[in-house]
Parts: sequence; C-alpha cells; structure tokens
Amino acid sequence: MCDHHEEKFRIHTPDFDKLHRQLGRRDFLTKTSMGIGALALGTLLGNKLFSNASRLAAGNAAGDTEQEILKAIPHFAPKAKRVVYLFMAGGPSQFETFDYKPALDKLWGQNLPDSIRNGQRLTGMSSGQALLPVVPSAFKFNQHGESGAWISELLPYTAKVADDLCIIKSIHSEAINHDPAITFLQTGNQLPGRPSIGSWLSYGLGSDNENLPTFIVLVSKDAPKDQPLYARLWGNGFLPSEYQGVQFRSGVDPVLFLNNPEGYDGADRKEMLEYLSKLNQLQHNTYGDPEIEARIAQYEMAFRMQTSVPEVMDVKDELDEIFDLYGPGSRDSGTYAANCLLARKLLEKDVKFVQLYHQGWDHHGNLPGNMPRQCRSIDQATGALITDLKRRGLLEDTLVIWGGEFGRTVYSQGKLTPTDYGRDHHPRCFTMWMAGAGVKPGISFGETDDFSYNITKNPVHVHDFQATLLHLMGIDHERLTYKFQGRRFRLTDVEGKTVRDILT
Repeated sequence: MCDHHEEKFRIHTPDFDKLHRQLGRRDFLTKTSMGIGALALGTLLGNKLFSNASRLAAGNAAGDTEQEILKAIPHFAPKAKRVVYLFMAGGPSQFETFDYKPALDKLWGQNLPDSIRNGQRLTGMSSGQALLPVVPSAFKFNQHGESGAWISELLPYTAKVADDLCIIKSIHSEAINHDPAITFLQTGNQLPGRPSIGSWLSYGLGSDNENLPTFIVLVSKDAPKDQPLYARLWGNGFLPSEYQGVQFRSGVDPVLFLNNPEGYDGADRKEMLEYLSKLNQLQHNTYGDPEIEARIAQYEMAFRMQTSVPEVMDVKDELDEIFDLYGPGSRDSGTYAANCLLARKLLEKDVKFVQLYHQGWDHHGNLPGNMPRQCRSIDQATGALITDLKRRGLLEDTLVIWGGEFGRTVYSQGKLTPTDYGRDHHPRCFTMWMAGAGVKPGISFGETDDFSYNITKNPVHVHDFQATLLHLMGIDHERLTYKFQGRRFRLTDVEGKTVRDILT
C-alpha cells in the first residue's frame, strides 16, 4: 500500500475524528513528554529496558506511563535469571518420596485418630469409608549427602543431588480436587481465567532472547494420562496474548503452524508479514486496541522462530555422555528425559521460564506397583538436570522447582493389603523442592506431624511459594499488577509473603 493510499485510508476512516477528539490534553502531554523521557532513559539504560517498558505501558493503558516504566526494572537485584518448573501433575505422595514417617510402621491398619483429622474435609472418594486405615510407606528411606536429607529408595538419582536441594515439606493449599488445585498453583486462583506464572514473568520482565518465546511449555509424551492438562494452565488470562506460554511438541513440527506451507519460502513469508504489519498498524492507529500490537509481535516472533526453533531442537551435537547422564529416554524426543535435556538447551538460550508437565501421579489404587514406575520415569533425568546445570555454571542463576498440586493421605483409599493400597488427595501438607539461584542448598524446611496430615512448623501457603518465586526473579509480588475490569490483579491475589528463611 503506497503512502498516498495509506493517508487516504486514514483520513476517511469513520472513527478517525472520534479518536482524535478522545485524545485529551492530559493524554497528549503524557504521551509526548513521557515518550521523550522514556527515549532518553532507554538510551542510557539500554534498548531492552525501553522495549520492556513500552510493552508494559501498551498492555496496561489505564496505568500511569511513568509507573509502567518503573515496573519494567526489577524491584531489586534478582538472584535468578531463569526458571525451570518440573510439575508432577496428579499429586505425588510425600510418604513415598521425601516426608519420612517411621512411626507409622506400628500403626498399620489402625483408624486415623479423630484428633489428627479434626473434622477436616474429605473428598467424595473417601467420605463414604467407615474407616480411614493408616498405611505406612512400603518403601525404605535413607539419609543422603552432608545434609542428611531423608529420601526414598525410589529416587536414587535425586538422592545424589540432595545437598543441592531445598526440600519444603509444609506446602499447603485449600484446593482438594485436581483441576482447581493445579489451576491454583499455576495461576494463583482456583478458577480459570487468570494469567499463569510464566505469563506474569514474561509480562513483568520481558525477554532475554528475542528469537525464542519467553515462556515455553513441554509435556511428557511418555507419562500416564490419568489427569488431563489444559492449555489455559500456561495461558495469558487477561494479559495480552503475546505473554502466553508456547508449547513445544515432539515430532517434525515442534511448534504448530510455524513452518511455511508447501511452495512458500522465507522471502514470501517476510513480504507477507511486512504488508500484514502495515495493515495491523493502521488498525491499531484507528482503534488503539493493544491486542493488535500483541498480534504483530507474535507474527514477528514466529518468523524469527523459523530459524531459532530448529536450532535449539537439534541435539546431534550433544555428547554420548550427556545422553547417558539423562537416561535412555533422552534420545526419544518428547519423553520426560528428552524434555529435561531440551530444557537445559532452552535455559542456555536465556529462555526465562520453562515449564515441564509430567502426568501420572494420581495413585488412588495400586500405589506399590505404580509409584516405582512413575519415579523411574523422572528420577534419573531430574538428577541429571541439576548436575548438568551445575557443571555448566547455570545453576547459580537458574531456579529449579519440583512438585505437584497437592499431596496424598496417610490413610488408604478403598482396600488395604500390604501389597495394594492407594492414597487420596491431601492439600493440608505436601512436599516440593527448589534448587539453584538464591535458595539455601541442602536444607529441609517445614515440618508435619507423625501422620503427615497437619503442619507443625513453618507453613508455606501456595501464595507464599509464588511470592518467593517472584522475589528470586527480582519482583515484589505486591507491585507486579495488571488492571482488568476495574481492579488491579496480581499473581498472589491479596495474600502471600516471601519465605525468607530459605533464601541465601
């Protein structure tokens, strides 16, 4: 479209005069004076800062431009530059992993004392049971490392990196069913529609690699699909769509619709995007919809990803010893082991937030048979990721997180025999761990009672965990907000406190 036609189109747009009438004196002075100030600030502190501030201001037009520019700067020096979150969907049992309860051995089959349960809510799957029989773990625990951390025999490779772990045994949530519980951990609310953690970080901090998404999601293809995963778990919610997570898949097309159609080359795609960008810009100039700018940014990112994605997905240069470190599945694209290796490559490229989902932890029955298989599927690669990051000097500024949406009950759901039992959902206390940037290594934090039913020391709510994660990235969780439908929202809603006792 030539300049003459562009001008003609803009003059005769029906809403053009209306739009100009709506641009008041305050808006004019803010946009012009602060625009010059922002340009000067960007020149002094770097284009990346200016770019992030501009995106924030565009995505939150209701806010004051100066405040949005300040938000683009980390509130304090971050300990972590990037995060890899290993999410164990379904709720791993703390009894079979990290919360050792030897006193239960003498209580096998006895009814859970009323003084322990204290009238707490049960799921519909257990509420009809006449008895709630206590069941100790069928697996052995041993102490590992200089820290002496108690870790199950089911996790021998994780045990090797025990001195790098900060094991938190006192996480708790109000959500007792899978969908609200996983949504709560990932978005800060049990109801769908809020931005995910990765989207908040993408919005608040921007990108350190303009050729890859800030927020990338990997889902294990080799995990049991006992509980569904929804794309909204890595969605942008009410934030502009450019901040949503991008799922990388196994196979020839790791990102859907990224490759050119047959008979269409890169030059054709570039020319098309240039014209499309002009049309979208005209639309944005007319209506001022920030989602149009988000769409322009997404098209441009997709074009750059046509080169960057094949490069990062290519593992042919990895040494055999690296594949041996991560385990036999690491050569099979899309497995948990291969995704851990890919996560390391993405972190090396300064992708800010990498989320791995591994399903299969919902063990309502046959836990003694299912739990060893599930632990084997993730143990070696998890330990390898910590080891590999540490060797490469990346662990010191990378935060690694492991855990699920809740824990499991001390009592057996349904039948109970020494070789067959299951555990129901238990949000009152469960175990997660962190490792790497800014976290004290080789410690266990928080304590539970002898039944791992109630927290006895140092409770850590889900919002506290989220506030601590943001803190490690240099963000005050109370200040990272977004105005939507007249209210300022944040990841931690109106709660949350940083757990400073686990920080270096």
